[in-house]
Amino acid sequence: MSDYQDILVTREGRTTTICINRPKKYNAFRPRTVLDLIDAFLKAGWDRDVGTIVLTGAGEKAFCTGGDQSDHEGQYGDGEIRGSVGMPVEELHSVIRDVPKPVIAKVRGYAIGGGNVLATLCDLTIAAENAVFGQVGPKMGSVDPGFGTAYLARVVGEKKAREIWYMCKRYTAQEALAMGLVNAVVPDDKLDEEVASWCAELNKRSPTAIALAKKSFNADSESIRGMGGVAMQALRMYYNTEESQEGVKALAEKRDPDFIKFYK
Repeated sequence: MSDYQDILVTREGRTTTICINRPKKYNAFRPRTVLDLIDAFLKAGWDRDVGTIVLTGAGEKAFCTGGDQSDHEGQYGDGEIRGSVGMPVEELHSVIRDVPKPVIAKVRGYAIGGGNVLATLCDLTIAAENAVFGQVGPKMGSVDPGFGTAYLARVVGEKKAREIWYMCKRYTAQEALAMGLVNAVVPDDKLDEEVASWCAELNKRSPTAIALAKKSFNADSESIRGMGGVAMQALRMYYNTEESQEGVKALAEKRDPDFIKFYK
């Protein structure tokens, strides 16, 4: 696949940059976006001439803000795209972990919802000072019941991970650095330079040693993949409920969701 609709792929030296190109949607992803990303990661990840992969978003406002809610009616997609929830997000999560190259998230602006999950899953995350991290799932009638929760707990600790998901707060780049969610924070106009510097260092490393290290790190949390696969099936059924759909309706109607009625 070379005629990508929703992403831009560029190559400089031994670094491939994959950019979600939906700035008007704050780089929210739809099924087409996810398919494009999977293909691009597979191509770059198994290219012997590539040493590092950078994942980023177009524009200054957002890295990625998760699933495009305008494409979410009960569940994402049109029912013809593979994946438990109408698009293969679990495949995308797996491919980021499975490719034998370090993947760096270059974060400007919002990394919210599914975008926060992507930034968490990347091997390394470098943020501009204007970056904002956080979750919205329980406010929207949604959740990531796999890597987005269980792996996040390994990254920032159980208490902080639960706070992130339960409270749906926004966190600055410096707060994300303090909790271990990102590796470095730099001024907005220095982000490209900083990421290029990290990639240049990584590209000098032994590719086999890096691949073995990545596989070894992943092995410790690999059980999350199976757990998440089961949970995604439950999530599919949840998306078809009135409770889940209340979050999307409230967003469209510009009001607070009324989840209280579902306690009755």
